[in-house]
Amino acid sequence: MLFPPPDQDLLYRAFLSRDESYEGRWYVGVTSTGVFCRFSCPARKPKRENCRFYETIAACLESGFRPCKRCRPLRSAATTEPVVRDLVAALERNPAHRWTEGEIEARGFDPSTVRRAFKRRFGITFLELARMRRIREGFTTLSVGGQVIDAQLDAGFSSPSGFRDAFARLLGRSPAAFRGTAHLKADWIDTPLGPMIAVSDRHALHLLEFADRKALPTELRRLYTFAKGDVGLGRYEPTDHVEAELQQFFAARSATFSVRLVLHGSAFTRGVWQALRRIPVGETRSYGQIAAELHHPSATRAVARANGANQIALLIPCHRVIGADGSLTGYGGGLWRKRYLIDLERRLVAAAP
Repeated sequence: MLFPPPDQDLLYRAFLSRDESYEGRWYVGVTSTGVFCRFSCPARKPKRENCRFYETIAACLESGFRPCKRCRPLRSAATTEPVVRDLVAALERNPAHRWTEGEIEARGFDPSTVRRAFKRRFGITFLELARMRRIREGFTTLSVGGQVIDAQLDAGFSSPSGFRDAFARLLGRSPAAFRGTAHLKADWIDTPLGPMIAVSDRHALHLLEFADRKALPTELRRLYTFAKGDVGLGRYEPTDHVEAELQQFFAARSATFSVRLVLHGSAFTRGVWQALRRIPVGETRSYGQIAAELHHPSATRAVARANGANQIALLIPCHRVIGADGSLTGYGGGLWRKRYLIDLERRLVAAAP
C-alpha cells in the first residue's frame, strides 16, 4: 500500500453515506448479523460498534462473515471471468454445500485454473472459501460448550464422520478430543489476514497460528502431548489479551505485544525466536545475519528450520526474515501475508511521531 488506510470512523461515515468512491475497495462486516456488505448496500445501517472494515472479500470471509443477500458483494466482485462468475453464483445458492475438485471439473472447469482465478480475485481459493465458512460455524458452537451434534449441524455437515474428519484436518484432533475444562484452551481470533487459532493456559499463550496453515495440526498434536491430552475449546485471559493487542497491530497503531509466552523448543530454537523478537519493527534480517548474531555463522540452515518451527506467529516475527538477496522467502502463512505484514509494519513506523 502506498498510503495508510482511512481510520475506522472515516470508513463508517463513508459507509453511512454510501460513498461510491469506496465501492469495491472496502467492505464492512456487521458483527450483530454476521454478514458483510458493500458500501452501497441499501439495508438499514448498523451501529458503529458492530462494524468491522476490510479491504478484501477474502478477509471478510476468513473472519467468519457471510455475504449479504441484498447487496451480494461476491457477485459484484466476480468480474467477467466465467469460472469465477459461475462458482460464486453456485456458492450463493448453496453456501453450506461441501465442494470438491471433482464437482468443479464436472462443471467444465480445470481445478488449477479455478485456484488461480480465485487467488487473484479474492486472495484465497474457492474450496478454502467454502470450507472455512462451514468449519467456523461448528467451531463457534463447540467453543461455547455446545454438543458435537449441534456443531456438526451448524457447520452444514449431514454426516458425523464428515464433520469429524473436516474438524480433525483443521485442528489435528476430533471434536470429542477437546474438553471444555482443560489446562490448555483453543479459540478462534479474527484478523484482516484470516482467522487464527490461539491456545493458552490461565497465565500465558502457547500457540498463535493462521487457521489454514498446513503445520497447524502437527503443532496442536505437540501441545496435546505436552498437556497430556488436557486440551479444551474456549479461552483464558491471555487469549483475550493477545486479541486486543492484535486489533491495535492491524489498525497500525502499535506493534507492542506484552502477553506472556511459553516457548516450546530446544535451547537453540528458543534463541532464534528471541533473536527474531529483537528485530526492530519495520526492519528485516536474513537467516545469515541472525546466525551471525547468535555466534553460529555456519548455522544458516538451522536458523531457517527454527524460523519455520515458530508456532507463535506475528508476536515472534518470523515474517521479518527475508532472503540474503532481499527476496521474500517461504512463510508458513503464505507469502501474500508476509508481504502484507512487512508493508503494515513499515507503514506503522512511518506514521509514528
